[in-house]
Amino acid sequence: MLRTTIVALAAALAVGAAAAAASSPPSLTNPASLNAKAPAVYSVRFETTKGPFVVTVHRALAPKGADRFYNLAKAHFFDGVEFFRVLKGFVVQFGISGSPKLSAVWQNATITDDPVKTSNTAGTITFATAGPNTRTTQLFVNLANNAFLDKQGFAPFGKVTSGMAVVGKLYGGYGEAASNQQQQIAAQGNAFLKKHFPKLDAIVTARLVPTP
Repeated sequence: MLRTTIVALAAALAVGAAAAAASSPPSLTNPASLNAKAPAVYSVRFETTKGPFVVTVHRALAPKGADRFYNLAKAHFFDGVEFFRVLKGFVVQFGISGSPKLSAVWQNATITDDPVKTSNTAGTITFATAGPNTRTTQLFVNLANNAFLDKQGFAPFGKVTSGMAVVGKLYGGYGEAASNQQQQIAAQGNAFLKKHFPKLDAIVTARLVPTP
């Protein structure tokens, strides 16, 4: 009788633990939990060390990318993230976490590709990739009309609708030097960037805001 009671109690506790895990709030340390569907149109305001800019997203352009960006912004993933690749006349790239722990968690949290429905024109925002179906957290803003990226599978999902001049002023004096050290950035976080590339600009906060 006692054994039966103990077994029943253990089973109940296991069910309770499973239910609690299933209902756990979304967390940056658990990419699978950040799976909300984005609104059809939404905006994210970036406060940076050079000033603010706003990105407006149209989910229909690239639903999977739009959902990932929405969840990252909602969870404040981009706070403190540095713009490690700024190539004037080409792109501004960012999205490696300043925390090595988070970088490790997200490095394999890939999403499958969206078809390209709109061109990589100046001001559009797009996920960076390392090949097919490898999008995670890195993004870039096009600083020029980079239509050649369309055939390579880069699918824009939104556009900078305010503050493009700010994006154009982000520090780009290091060229590809920091970008060539992406493994070290991921492994050591912002400490590595601040030591070796101290002039880089960064995101202070990125928050969902009402779309005008």
